Order: sequence, then C-alpha cells, then structure tokens
Amino acid sequence: MITVRIYRNKADEITSFVMTGHADYAPHGQDLVCAAASAVSIGTINAIEKLCHITPDVSMRDEGGYLTLNVTRDGLEPDTYSSIQLLLEGMIVSLESIQEGYGEYITILKNEGGATND
Repeated sequence: MITVRIYRNKADEITSFVMTGHADYAPHGQDLVCAAASAVSIGTINAIEKLCHITPDVSMRDEGGYLTLNVTRDGLEPDTYSSIQLLLEGMIVSLESIQEGYGEYITILKNEGGATND
C-alpha cells in the first residue's frame, strides 16, 4: 500500500509530505495506482520547481517506494510561498481522488497541527 503523510504547522501550512510503499495493484510496470500517485506527486514537485523558480528540498530512492518534500518559508517571497502551498493543496486533492477509487491501495494521513517542521 502507498501511504502519504501530510504534515502541517500550526498555521495549517503544509511543511512536508512523505510518500512510502508500493500500491501492489498490478505487476510492476502495469500498476496504474502507483503510476497515478507518482505522476501527481512528482508532477507537483516539478511544477513547484518550474513555476516558483526554486529547487525544492526533495529526497527519493532510486528503487522507488519513497518520496519526500520539505517546505520552508525561509528566503521565499510571500507570493512564492503561497504558490507552493496552492500547488501542494492541489496535489492533496488529486491524491484524495485516487484514494476514493482505490482506497485499499493508497491512504492519506494528515497530521493537522502536529507538524514535523513547525
């Protein structure tokens, strides 16, 4: 199962997300749940980089099954930070849509107010 953990600070801003696991919906290379979750999350990271003109703090493993993004306000213009937040909120909406149809293969856990990065 893919597990997505969303962390927010006390101001309800997204401070990080961590995606772990594999969907195991279908054989490797044919797993549409994994492909969808990967496309949404990596697409969001690419959009942050291209549209906000920053290099996001991202970690991933070559063999897959692990992706994390950390967000900090440090050094960012307020408009840039707001854009990053909007892109991440859109990512969550997209992942929740996947979860609605394939909940046995992907779960989203929200750590409202109990962030890893306050």
